[in-house]
Amino acid sequence: MCSEVFAPIVSVLPYDTFDEALEMADDSVYGLQAGIYTRDINKAFKAIKKLDVGGVIINDVPTFRVDHMPYGGNKESGLGREGLKYAMEEMTNIKMVCINL
Repeated sequence: MCSEVFAPIVSVLPYDTFDEALEMADDSVYGLQAGIYTRDINKAFKAIKKLDVGGVIINDVPTFRVDHMPYGGNKESGLGREGLKYAMEEMTNIKMVCINL
């Protein structure tokens, strides 16, 4: 939990409040994905707003991925996003043209 791990792993830490758990989860230089398990939609949206990560998965595992959805991390977990749209943007030179006839 002190480094970015690429394996099926669970860290179990005690916390007193949900806000404290979010602070602990966000206290990292990494930010690829986060998973929140809750029945409380307000807690889900609180986590989405609070956590500085590339993606938040609610009530599922972070192996869920669809190629047309953006995938990538924040902080030291990467810059930018993967996926079809983002790959096309990376390989495209956008040019603005104005013609006054």
